[in-house]
Amino acid sequence: MTAKNESGLDRMLTLEIARVTEAAAVAAAGLRGRGDEVAADQAAVDAMRKELNRLPINGTVVIGEGERDEAPMLFIGEEVGSGDGPSVDIAVDPLEGTTICAKSLPDSMAVVAIAEQGSLLHAPDIYMDKIAIGPGYKKNLVDLDASPEDNVKALAKAKGVPVDGITACILDRPRHAKLIEAVRKAGAAIRLIGDGDIAGVIHTTNPAETGIDIYFGIGGAPEGVLAAAALRCIGGQMQTRLHATNDQHRERVRAVGIDNIDRKYTMEELASGDVLFAATGVTSGSMLAGVKIGGAGEIETETVIMRAKTHTVRWIRTEHRERAKFK
Repeated sequence: MTAKNESGLDRMLTLEIARVTEAAAVAAAGLRGRGDEVAADQAAVDAMRKELNRLPINGTVVIGEGERDEAPMLFIGEEVGSGDGPSVDIAVDPLEGTTICAKSLPDSMAVVAIAEQGSLLHAPDIYMDKIAIGPGYKKNLVDLDASPEDNVKALAKAKGVPVDGITACILDRPRHAKLIEAVRKAGAAIRLIGDGDIAGVIHTTNPAETGIDIYFGIGGAPEGVLAAAALRCIGGQMQTRLHATNDQHRERVRAVGIDNIDRKYTMEELASGDVLFAATGVTSGSMLAGVKIGGAGEIETETVIMRAKTHTVRWIRTEHRERAKFK
């Protein structure tokens, strides 16, 4: 097959991708609330790798859990798939929100994106500054280089509401103290989240349901690419810039071939071409229900699958009647 076999991406992967995130979510769900982030993450990684290797693809992990010497995580550069099928880029976050899962708090999930080869930014595992809003607004309505006050006011005007009708989602981190102060000074409300900024970005696409209009702040660069992949499928705007805090981070940037660390990336530059995105809830949140495990061994999962080319969004609730299938 060719590297961009459209029928392969469509027919074989659009639904098969659900099995990948379902397996990772179920594995992590067994460790919810146990306080062991490492064990939960490792369980999700192992389950996701097993399912990825069953897919009919020639896949290369370009956004992963770490570098090659950090295996057995799903490392950057790892080859996955059966070897029979299209050549694709893969971005993974087997357990988005490890702390959330360990504490059994809302919105942890298993996430994967599959795209045509060369379509995903090979972002290093460092920080990334981000701003994102949902669909339906003119291009570049908000800008990473504008002040938080100007962005909030521009969004309120475009939405036709007062500034106090806008709610921003921001990671609850000391580094965001000035950002939080500025947004509140502008008159907007803030929803602070402890982890899980992929979900935070996606929540901007449906403010009527989630109550979130805009996402601000510095989070992980890999998560930024995954969030952009989701927005490509369902619409929205996103701008980002890599944020290196030390020499080690700057070396990681150079190692992936990025010369200009100050470059501002659009959503389309983070994730281009045809993209498939899937997420399965581990703990219940405003986007997905968490894994339900019955006393007789029955399992229920909720998964969302999106595709950029067709802008389709599928919500799948699955009953897994035999737990052995995940082992």
